[in-house]
Amino acid sequence: MKDFVSVVKERRSANKFVQGIEISKEELDDIFSLAKYAPSAFNLQHAHYLVVTDEDVKEQVYEAAYRQYKVKTATAAIVVLGDTRAHEQAGKIYEGLLHLGVYNQQEYQQTVEGTIQFYQSRGEQFAREEAIRNASLSAMQLMLIAKEKGWDTCPMIGFDPELLRSSLDIPDRYVPVMLITLGKEDTSSQRPRGYRKPVGEFVSYNESPQ
Repeated sequence: MKDFVSVVKERRSANKFVQGIEISKEELDDIFSLAKYAPSAFNLQHAHYLVVTDEDVKEQVYEAAYRQYKVKTATAAIVVLGDTRAHEQAGKIYEGLLHLGVYNQQEYQQTVEGTIQFYQSRGEQFAREEAIRNASLSAMQLMLIAKEKGWDTCPMIGFDPELLRSSLDIPDRYVPVMLITLGKEDTSSQRPRGYRKPVGEFVSYNESPQ
């Protein structure tokens, strides 16, 4: 098992994968069982993952991703979706705390109603932004977990969201946030890691950046 610092430093975006490598549903479920611990606003867990391993279905993702080779060679293409109606599940999400006695019935009802009202009062644009924001948090955790377990990934925004939606029959409530290709990186033509800014260039203390 790698230590956390090693995972962070060794994770990088893989642009080419070794073809023909499979991953079991059990391995994927193991990764997702840890990804679920990512933070989300109000614990609404906005992220939903559509995992594509079937070659025929992956071909549709490949077309929607402008025929990028990394999709073709990946073991799995994972569509990261954000649920714009996640707040509607507040009752189900908080029910466990009611049963455990953390909330009494009144507190439970107030929390559910308050969460739903918070989103409804801010409108559709806010719900969309929240779906993207929280699904992105989950996706980053997913990639770190995958790396710890020996899998390489690449987050992608280069795809046609509407073609992807229609090809995979994705309901309107979900925003296609990103694609994540997963597999074993083909390092035969791996490029050096790209430039990373020194801390002083992207961190400000106690005053706004200039």
